[in-house]
Amino acid sequence: MGQCHAALLTDRFVLRVAGEDARKFLQGLITSDINALEESSAVHAGLLNPQGKILFDFFVVAVEGAFLIDIAKEKASELRQRLGFYRLRAAVEIAEEPAFKVAASWGDRPRLPGGASAYADPRLPELGLRVLLPSNADVAELGCAPVPEGNYHALRICLGVPEGGRDYAFGDTFPHEALFDQLRGVDFAKGCFIGQEVVSRMEHRGTARKRIVPVEGDCPLPAPGTSIEADGVAIGTLGSVSGTSGLALIRLDRAGEALSRGAALAAGGVKIALRRPAFAHFAVPALPA
Repeated sequence: MGQCHAALLTDRFVLRVAGEDARKFLQGLITSDINALEESSAVHAGLLNPQGKILFDFFVVAVEGAFLIDIAKEKASELRQRLGFYRLRAAVEIAEEPAFKVAASWGDRPRLPGGASAYADPRLPELGLRVLLPSNADVAELGCAPVPEGNYHALRICLGVPEGGRDYAFGDTFPHEALFDQLRGVDFAKGCFIGQEVVSRMEHRGTARKRIVPVEGDCPLPAPGTSIEADGVAIGTLGSVSGTSGLALIRLDRAGEALSRGAALAAGGVKIALRRPAFAHFAVPALPA
């Protein structure tokens, strides 16, 4: 099995968008450029509200004249309804795709069983592949060492890659705060999409004060949702946790002010340090040397 690891992502679901207007339909709605897709490749994208906040995050995969959407299971029905609302008279069919389930594989390349397809995670190469497995297939058929779903999330947390619903609240978070601008989740050159004016303004003015960043505790971190404080003042919220590592949505300006005056940052009484992800092009404050 070498160095290949694979985990079934039981909290994911697949929708299919097909029809002669499918490409144009999605292109006018979502944050990434559908026209950049080739068959068996994917984009990371979101669907925003008119105020520019994320309602859904997902992957879109091009397959045989249609598009498959890899989305959190708990958001799939809502996205299907939302897309139906925008469809109007477009020649588009939106349906559940029960023929597939989603797995993640990283390390050496997996062996794909019949009917399966894989695409590179478009956010970050280190995340490996996402695999669309036939619903009757087993993750062990990938020829990798099967590992718990938590191992995938531990990898994601280590790399500093957030996930909607775990690290930020839908309907209350801008793409820049969720690192869409850092992880290929928004295309600023593609033209119009819902919420585009707000997102473009944040990009050009550099006004994102909150960001999701990795945090490291001096002992195991508390539960997701715990407030992160500096001198008793809330500056952020803890998201995904794996032992002493986690992700948190932080007001970086307030964190910087606190650290500059020697204040400690803490989550539920656990002292934490902030860390800048290797892919990030923004500064993350740290204690003065």
